[in-house]
Amino acid sequence: MGHYKRASKQLVGLPDLDRGWEETQAKTFCKWLNTKLESRSIPPMVSLATDLSDGVRLIELMEIMGDTSLGRFYKQPKMRVQMAENVNKALEFIKSRGVVLTNVGAEDIVDGNLKLILGMIWTLILRFTIADISEEGVNAKEGLLLWCQRKTAPYKEVDVVDFSHSWKSGLALCALIHRHRPDLLNYDALDKTDRHRCTKLAFDVAQQHLDIPQLLDVEDLCDTKKPDERSVMTYVAQYFHAFSSMEQAEAVSRRVAAFADVMHGAWLMQQDYERRAMALLKSMAEAQAAWASATFAGTYADAKRQLTDFNAYKGATKRVWVRERTDLGALLGNIQTKLKTYHLREWLPALGLQQHNIDDAWLKLASAEATRSRSINAEIRNAKETLRRRFAGLANGFEARLREIGAATATLAGDLEGQRARVKALQGDLVPLGEELRQLEAVENQCKEANVEENDHTVFTLDDLVFELELVTTSVAKKLAFIENQIVSRQHTNLTPAQLEEFESTFRYFDKDASNTLTLAEFNAALASLGIVYVDEDVEQIFLQLCEQFGSVSYDAFLTFLREISEDSTSPDQLLEAFQGLAADKPYLTELDLRNALLPQESIDYLTQAMPQTQIDGLEEDAFDYDSYLTNLFAENSMMG
Repeated sequence: MGHYKRASKQLVGLPDLDRGWEETQAKTFCKWLNTKLESRSIPPMVSLATDLSDGVRLIELMEIMGDTSLGRFYKQPKMRVQMAENVNKALEFIKSRGVVLTNVGAEDIVDGNLKLILGMIWTLILRFTIADISEEGVNAKEGLLLWCQRKTAPYKEVDVVDFSHSWKSGLALCALIHRHRPDLLNYDALDKTDRHRCTKLAFDVAQQHLDIPQLLDVEDLCDTKKPDERSVMTYVAQYFHAFSSMEQAEAVSRRVAAFADVMHGAWLMQQDYERRAMALLKSMAEAQAAWASATFAGTYADAKRQLTDFNAYKGATKRVWVRERTDLGALLGNIQTKLKTYHLREWLPALGLQQHNIDDAWLKLASAEATRSRSINAEIRNAKETLRRRFAGLANGFEARLREIGAATATLAGDLEGQRARVKALQGDLVPLGEELRQLEAVENQCKEANVEENDHTVFTLDDLVFELELVTTSVAKKLAFIENQIVSRQHTNLTPAQLEEFESTFRYFDKDASNTLTLAEFNAALASLGIVYVDEDVEQIFLQLCEQFGSVSYDAFLTFLREISEDSTSPDQLLEAFQGLAADKPYLTELDLRNALLPQESIDYLTQAMPQTQIDGLEEDAFDYDSYLTNLFAENSMMG
């Protein structure tokens, strides 16, 4: 203790700030040295100034750090010269390790010169703890700083720029711990304004769970204007080594695990390859054996069945085999790639399952397929030709009869009643064509089953004939409807030719099935297309009852209804009601009312000239008396009648 007191006296006269730094360094360095002594169960030191003065602890420390023996030395020196000899032995060892000691001699250690002792220990810390730190090609202090910056970068409250002020809050230490061991502390839950608590938490967690000795006190970081840089570096370096060892161990584990995973995966892939290759070769051999032993019954049905089976094989089983062969090649390549990752020798499948064995079997399969295909095609070739000729005979005859009926329909002549009788006879001629069409369809289905796609004996397909039959059937039905409508039209002589033409074209448009009748929905749609929405209630009720009773409206009834509507469309009551609707029940009309009703411009011009004007108080635009206009108009017509 006398030496420590003497060393403390050396601080007298120095600025308080310097004294604080040296005291922090002395405490930190002493703890750091004690961690070395603990490995050999050597009692810890309490004062650098006194505990190193006899050279014994210094020699023990060098033997621990250098992992060697310095030979014989004075274990219990009594005289100064023995102490100096011990110290010199330690200093010579330090110099032999390439450590440059400046202005430090044996007498400085023996006399307890704390400044020089701290300088010597810092040199040892640099040599044995910090010098081997390298981060991205930068060594020592810069490397350690860069490591700290990189590890704490994700933490927005932490900004490490030095080894003094950046550590005052304790958050940088907490960030280092959380980055590597998030299970040890909850960084997000920290009260980041309480730097004492954060710093103490980091110290405690590091010592208890990471075996990082607490070289500093909380006050050394939190309560000083500028924490001692060397002390902080010494402490933080412990984090680097602790986590680097952890990362190295994890890297080793990952490397071994990756290798084991690769080898296990390769083994599973090898087993999978051989199993699948064996199954593929067996399936191909069984198919070829079945084809070689197959016989034909001599019938088209049997040949067709065998063709269907063969086509099904090519469309399903063969494609599965093609995909499997491709996958096996890729699988073998992946196995070799996995092995090359670790520079292992190439793997060869078992005999008979290698790539060239599969290729040879594939060639044999292709040859067997060709033989099988030729035998089936030869068996059904004659049957195909027979089907072609049969279909062509039916199709050509069918089309000829359709042309005859179509020509007869187009060349009708004579009175309407005679034409109607002829058209009905033509409709009867169409009936047996339905049965012939079903025969054609059956033969075409047989052609499809036999894969007959071309036919040099006819240009007609079933779809062509179906289409032509529909056209002729519709044409005959429309012709009959037209003739009957003409007969009916003669009875409605009070309708103008233009009206008859308009009504007939409307009826035909909505008579979708050419039945010469309209359903209730078609009837209403036809009226709407003619602009007829509101009709006399009595007449409308009659025709609605007619539609409900018979479900449809004939052309004769349609014309009768329209004739009634047309004859009643100019009644005075209806016109007055219409004008009142335009005027919104006002006793007068304006030009704006007529325009809002979307009347043609020529109608507006006529009405504004024909209707007498009337004076309406407060109305700026012209007003017209439609009631007087209608009264005079119908009165004049009455007199004229």
